[in-house]
Amino acid sequence: MTAITESVRLERDGDVALIIIDNPPVNALSYHVREGLLNGVNSAVEDGAKAIVVLCEGRTFIAGADITEFGSAPKDPSLQDVQTVMEGCPVPIVAAIHGTALGGGLEIALCAHYRVAVATAKLGLPEVKLGLLPGAGGTQRLPRVVGVSKALSMMTSGVPIGATEAAEHGLVDEIVTDLRTDAVAFANKAVAEAWPLSAIRDRNEKLAEGTPELFEEFRASIARKTRGFMAPEYNVRCVEAAVNLEFEAGLARERELFMELMTGPQSSAQQYYFFAERAANKVADVPRDTPKLDIQTVGILGAGTMGGGIAMNFLNAGIPVTIVEREQDALDRGLAVIRKNYERSAKRGSISAEDVESRMGMLKPSLDKTDFSTVDMVVEAVFEDMDLKKTLFAEFDAICKPGCILASNTSALDINVIAAVTSRPESVIGTHFFSPANVMKLLEVVRGDKTSDAVIATTMALAKKINKVAVLVGVCHGFVGNRMLFVRRLEADQMVLEGATPAQVDRVLYDFGFPMGPFAMSDLAGLDIGWKAETSTSSSIRELMCESGRRGQKNGRGYYTYDAETRASTPDTEVEDIIKTFAVGQGIEQREVSDQEVLERLLYSMVNEGARIIDEGIAARGSDVDVVWVNGYGWPVYTGGPMFWADSVGLPEVVSQIKHYQETVGADHWALSPLLERLATEGGRLSS
Repeated sequence: MTAITESVRLERDGDVALIIIDNPPVNALSYHVREGLLNGVNSAVEDGAKAIVVLCEGRTFIAGADITEFGSAPKDPSLQDVQTVMEGCPVPIVAAIHGTALGGGLEIALCAHYRVAVATAKLGLPEVKLGLLPGAGGTQRLPRVVGVSKALSMMTSGVPIGATEAAEHGLVDEIVTDLRTDAVAFANKAVAEAWPLSAIRDRNEKLAEGTPELFEEFRASIARKTRGFMAPEYNVRCVEAAVNLEFEAGLARERELFMELMTGPQSSAQQYYFFAERAANKVADVPRDTPKLDIQTVGILGAGTMGGGIAMNFLNAGIPVTIVEREQDALDRGLAVIRKNYERSAKRGSISAEDVESRMGMLKPSLDKTDFSTVDMVVEAVFEDMDLKKTLFAEFDAICKPGCILASNTSALDINVIAAVTSRPESVIGTHFFSPANVMKLLEVVRGDKTSDAVIATTMALAKKINKVAVLVGVCHGFVGNRMLFVRRLEADQMVLEGATPAQVDRVLYDFGFPMGPFAMSDLAGLDIGWKAETSTSSSIRELMCESGRRGQKNGRGYYTYDAETRASTPDTEVEDIIKTFAVGQGIEQREVSDQEVLERLLYSMVNEGARIIDEGIAARGSDVDVVWVNGYGWPVYTGGPMFWADSVGLPEVVSQIKHYQETVGADHWALSPLLERLATEGGRLSS
């Protein structure tokens, strides 16, 4: 055994040299790994090795670049230097893959002559998720080995593929069981049978499928999902370069497009968000060694849309669920929806038919809340009514065993008031799931004044286990997300009274990058939620809408009219007349509202409220606010989130406009946040 660098060593197994990388935790491509690979290949050849196997210790193959090197001066050797040595090696190199081969890790593997992998390995180029493209030839080599269509799919989604699928497309040459032993045997066979040492860069046969029509159809297929993002289109252009240019010219094109993205605003925002999401799971005032409770079983009260969706998260993670409803019909409907969702996933191929039955088998339906007596955590998922929730938590307190976490899926209510009806407020916590709960990634974890460190630590860890992005927030009406949403809706409603139209307001937000605006969202949710005809007094636009028979998408008439078959929306001039008549009756002067004013009033009001939330300690850091809004409300990640976006605009400019609207609009929520004013003066940042 010979140490090449601090993270790479060279061993021999007969005629095969093994370059072994050990750079915990994910064997990132740090400069000393690159140096070890380059020198290891040269040393192995000089020492007479007939083949080389590259493999990694720990839980994974090379899982990507060293993110600690982002933004610093590059150190030699470059990744391209390593790749050149590998591709020019006079003896076969075999990449032995386990765990994940991602980004630069896969780009290294693509420069080996052959690749073997264990069945559980995953391979991919996820750079698009950071607003980038593979910058070391991955865009030119991958389509040459898997074909143009598969390369386009992998690169524009950033989603890794499994080893079996990789083998089907030629990315993996053999699935192995004992990685080291079988990789050495594979290398010896390559030598014995004199397999060719052809580099992927020289393979062009799979590029023939890359017709102009294929690229046109692919762009159309991803247009909706990638709207507003630059990186997916740039990845497509790189694959076009692979098809239409010689390899070296394609590399030059890749580098040109990479630098455009790397120095552009979207990559900066997406890299910021990458770190923000990871920081959200760190709770400064809860010690890392805080003992966590063992959550083996969960109880859920309510089998409706939210309760069923929440149940699926735990079932997906292998945690048995007892779900309780008041009536058998409601329970049966809830179980049927859960099964239907799973069967739909099986039909798409994301889970197997066996998975459907396994998960449904872990679900225990009941009409009796006393069945919660043995669970380790109970989640209440009934509608937002404080009196009801207080009654339920008093019952949980009497039913549930000591140490059971009592969680409320509330979107706005005071967790402290709920906790106060129990004898164990330290066990009470808020878990605000977002609808649909089995799809949306965000989980606002709401700590009460008396919530224990153990309950907080357990809930945050459990969120990760059920594949949620958790953000710890404090108690206030609406917490982080809905509190900011409330002020945005106030501005939207006020502007349509002043002369803007619902369609204009929605379009401005859509063009900014949101999936939909507030009025389209209201139509989707249903305008009549919580509305009662017998108590309606025509005192608001919403009441007038409901009184005129408009319920939203559910009956084809809301702020928009909807096509019965396609659900396509059309602005409704009758609604505009209703709003205008009401506004004039209220003495509100009508005027033209510009798109720029719409954007500023919607977003700057949110930024101001977000700054207050940070200042009050409801959110621990500005980046947590961004994580909430990107994951829970569709804020475009390529702008980083509301706090990062405000920093990008410039806080002095934001403060100036907030003061302007404080004078011209005058609503309480335009009172300038002291934190925001201070940061603007001192040159600080909301996001940091």
